[in-house]
Amino acid sequence: MNTVLLSTAYFAPVQYYSKFLKYDEIYIEQFEHFNKQTYRNRCVILGGNGPIQLVVPVVKGRGRKILIKDLKISYDIEWQRNHWRTIFSAYNSSPFFEYYKDDIQPFFESKFDFLFDFNFKIHETVCELLEIQNNTFLTTDFEKVPDDTLNLRETISPKISSEVDLEFKPQKYTQVFSDKLGFVEGLSILDLLFNEGPNSYTVLEASVAR
Repeated sequence: MNTVLLSTAYFAPVQYYSKFLKYDEIYIEQFEHFNKQTYRNRCVILGGNGPIQLVVPVVKGRGRKILIKDLKISYDIEWQRNHWRTIFSAYNSSPFFEYYKDDIQPFFESKFDFLFDFNFKIHETVCELLEIQNNTFLTTDFEKVPDDTLNLRETISPKISSEVDLEFKPQKYTQVFSDKLGFVEGLSILDLLFNEGPNSYTVLEASVAR
């Protein structure tokens, strides 16, 4: 297999980005129905008291299933300001926060209509910062997954341990609160970037089980 199918994700976890070093082609599903409590509209960062979930609120239709590509972001509450304040509080003292903040902060100042577009723009920026090839394609229909494609749409999930992914081997790296909490895995790519900076690629590379 040299192709993998992923869901869209909001500042996806380290496990998600390890796939971009493993596979030649990455397909992101845009014709599935929105699933709640997944990385599609949430990420996990690390604060002084442990993991923190940041959730992007979405506009919900009454009794109808919405395709992920058509799902709109809700701005009824000031979630952007709250997310950025939480990220700032968690990572302001990290080694590379100042280095990357000008690339990340604009996502909490500009408004996007659709979650999928928002996530994809974030993804493009993360690929640039990680200096990894953005070998990403969008699905053209929701159809049966080809035999030569690994389907991880539901596998990379906050509800599922990364241990089920035999191609991912979490690598420890220094985190802001390591002395207090020890190493915490399953976090957003933001955690790796702010803590390891240009060395993030090396950490990702080591996390790919050969």
